[in-house]
Amino acid sequence: MSTCATASRDHDEPLSATAATATTWLLLEQPGPWGAKALTSSHLDPAVGRALERATRDTGVRVALIRRPGRHADRRTPSVRRVYAAHTVPGRMWLRSALTAAPERLLDLDFAALGRGDHHSFDAVLGGRPHTGDPLALVCTNGKRDRCCALLGRPLATELAASGVEGVWEVTHLGGHRFSPTLLVLPYGYAYGRAEAHAVKDVLHAVREGRVVVEGCRGRTAWERPAQAAELAVRAATGEDGADALTVVRTEPAVVCPEGSAPRWEVTVAHADGRRWQVSVAQDTSLPPGPESCGASVLGTPGRMDVVALRELTAARLAG
Repeated sequence: MSTCATASRDHDEPLSATAATATTWLLLEQPGPWGAKALTSSHLDPAVGRALERATRDTGVRVALIRRPGRHADRRTPSVRRVYAAHTVPGRMWLRSALTAAPERLLDLDFAALGRGDHHSFDAVLGGRPHTGDPLALVCTNGKRDRCCALLGRPLATELAASGVEGVWEVTHLGGHRFSPTLLVLPYGYAYGRAEAHAVKDVLHAVREGRVVVEGCRGRTAWERPAQAAELAVRAATGEDGADALTVVRTEPAVVCPEGSAPRWEVTVAHADGRRWQVSVAQDTSLPPGPESCGASVLGTPGRMDVVALRELTAARLAG
C-alpha cells in the first residue's frame, strides 16, 4: 500500500528544517478518540477548543492534545488531566506540569506571555510546577488527520511504552505526516521524523544528558524553517551536540537575490562560547512531486531549505 510516508522515504526527501514552529507548547491530556481537527473534534468541549485556537493565534503558543498509549476509552466523566507547558528557546527553556479537572481554565492563561517564555500565569491559574520526570516523547498518532500517523505512529508509541520508556504520550498533530512516525521531544523542542524505537531511546538518553542527536532531526521548533536548517548545519559541521550551546540570533532575507531565483536568507548562529557562523539558506522544492499527506487529492512539491554556504565569522568581522 502506497502512503505519503512511503513516497517521501522513497524519494529521500530531506528531514532538515521541516519541524512545526512554536516557541511554547501547551499540551492537554484528552482521552478518547480524536478527529482530524482534534481541538474541536474530540471529547473536549468544542467551544473550549475553538476558544483556545483563537486565544493562541499569533502568540507563539501551539496547543495539542495528548493521551497515554494504548486503548483510548473515555467515559466522558470529569477527570483530572495532565497539562504541560514548555518554552523551547535556548537560554530561557523550561518545562512545567499541572493537573486540572476543568480544561476551560486554560482560557485564563496569558498566552502572549507564555509565548515569550513567561510561565507565571500557568503557575497561578493551574498550580504549575517544574517538571521533574523524564523527558517527554510525543508521538503523533492521529489517524483521522493522516493514516500514516496511525499506521506508523501508534505502534511506535506502544512499543516505547511497553519497553518501559517513561514520558511517552500520543499527540494529535506535529505536522509533516509524510515523515511519520513523527516525534517531538521536550523540554528542548527538537522534532524527529521516520523515528524508530531504538533511535528514540538514543534521543531520550541524550536529552537526559543535555545533548541533541542530529540524525533524523527535523529541527528545533523555536525557530522558523530557515533558522532550523542553519542551526542543524552548524551542528553537523562542528559536531556540537550541547542542546543549549547554539542559538539563532538573526534571520534576514538575503540582500542580493537574483530576479527569478528562489528566496534566500542569511542566518547568524551563535555559540555560548562566543563563536558565530553566517549560514546562507535557499528555499527549493522537493522533486519529483509527491503526496504531502495521504488525504491530498493532488501531488505537491513541498518547499525545502537548502544550506548553500556556511562560514565562521572572525573576531575582526564581528568587531566591524
